Amino acid sequence: MIETILTIAFLAEVLRISVPYALAAICGSTTERAGVIDLALEGKLLFGAFAAATIAHATDSAYIGVAGGMAAGAAVAALQIWFALRLGADQVIVGVALNLLALGGTRFLLQLFYGEGTNSPRGPAFGDAVATNPIVWIAVIATAGVAFAFVRTRWGLRLRAAGDRPEALVTVGVSPFRARLYAALVGGALAGAGGAQISLSVGVFSADMSGGRGYMALAMVILAGWRPAWAAIACVGVACASAIGFHLQIAGSSIPPELAPLLPYVLTLLVLVIFGSLGKPPRSLGKI
Repeated sequence: MIETILTIAFLAEVLRISVPYALAAICGSTTERAGVIDLALEGKLLFGAFAAATIAHATDSAYIGVAGGMAAGAAVAALQIWFALRLGADQVIVGVALNLLALGGTRFLLQLFYGEGTNSPRGPAFGDAVATNPIVWIAVIATAGVAFAFVRTRWGLRLRAAGDRPEALVTVGVSPFRARLYAALVGGALAGAGGAQISLSVGVFSADMSGGRGYMALAMVILAGWRPAWAAIACVGVACASAIGFHLQIAGSSIPPELAPLLPYVLTLLVLVIFGSLGKPPRSLGKI
């Protein structure tokens, strides 16, 4: 088992697994630092995965599928902001509703497009590739780029002000709604790319294939104190636990095979209980 873990192949596997978690976590950090509670990460991943798979199948291009997944994630984010801020709906309820919409909506669309309620037809895929997979590079660039933008750009300054002191933006003639919308659109596109990684790694969309990754990513956002780079790094730990659990299953260890997939969730709970959050939430989180 140790010999299996200490290999380049295992590290590449961890990197591939971590991409959806990390991109969803960066999305959650971005949206929530702007002051909007983001429980819709699961829905963004699921719609992104569906759009990527269907567009890649229709165009016979996985690269176009990635663009479709990012567009779908941004569309879900725009819908989230509209209901939460323009219509004043409860932000927690909006997030939960979008997740439920993704669960049922993607099944409906599968039935509508393909006459099949569980899987899409097989299309182009990136497979196990790492260096040639554009989504991996999107995740790497986003981890560093968003963290830099938070502290070194006007966009990041306005984003953080919208989450901490939106009245300060109003006094200088900047709309907090617009700052939050731009933050959500960027985050939604990244989460959609994370969903694309889920489906385009196998070339097929399966119902509910996000498998709770959005909720795990949100836990990492809280653990990292709403800092995108640290949240992405924490997701690598979750991916490592997931990969170890998979190898425990195939290695025939003494751990029951039904319990091995639970390892990432157990690890996350333990870390959150022991360490809690490494920072305070934005002052205006959840407020209009």
